[in-house]
Amino acid sequence: MFRTAASFVAVALGVCAPSPAASPGSAANAPTILVFTRTEGFRHDTIPLAVETLRALAGEAGLAVEHGEDPAAFSPERLARYRAVAFALTTGDLLDPAQRAAFEAYVRGGGGFFGLHSAADTGHDWPFYGELVGAWFESHPPGLQRARVRFEDPAVEAAHGPWRIEDELYNYRRNPRPRVRVIATLQERTDGGGTMGADHPIAWCHQRLGGRAWYTGLGHDAAMYADPVFRAHLLAGLRYATGAAARCDELSPRRPIMGG
Repeated sequence: MFRTAASFVAVALGVCAPSPAASPGSAANAPTILVFTRTEGFRHDTIPLAVETLRALAGEAGLAVEHGEDPAAFSPERLARYRAVAFALTTGDLLDPAQRAAFEAYVRGGGGFFGLHSAADTGHDWPFYGELVGAWFESHPPGLQRARVRFEDPAVEAAHGPWRIEDELYNYRRNPRPRVRVIATLQERTDGGGTMGADHPIAWCHQRLGGRAWYTGLGHDAAMYADPVFRAHLLAGLRYATGAAARCDELSPRRPIMGG
């Protein structure tokens, strides 16, 4: 099977203004992630499901989530509230020059970045963001594609592989490997639509710009959010971006984040 057989319900969300998470048992002063889902291009209908999934996973890690699409959140004062900012299924050019400058200062000052799928199809005219996300989207074949995802770390691969998925699989403008730590690559594609050759990274991380950055190219298809390996993958990214985990590819959660 290429998909995990599981049921899920997509919950409709308002997206006009950020709202705090209501995670059971979370402290009022829990470290907070901004989940930003604004689009100025293609809009994924899985955005509500992605937000709810990140909200649930953040709760497991002792994090609070604010979800919004207002670029006014990208001011020095507002960004100071967040341990990390997640660009979740964003597309297009989303921030004005002042907002971009504020986000650059936030990252260079140690703020975390989490990118989900079309975060790589965002800010194509923004060089800093291109370095932050690691590689920009170039193309993808039509429909969904099947592949095996191989984790680079042998222990993680032994524990969670072989992981076979069906999703929209991006080709990127460049191979990010020289500039990032690759977490996972695509193997055994069945569609023949890959353009990156034998080395096709699909998830990676780095700390080159001051803060921690983590990105996964997966997450287009709704069924992915019911896959336990994908959920563990996302949780690892949240923990790394917020500084709760030293490794960006650890799929076994440890202690919750403590403190504000």
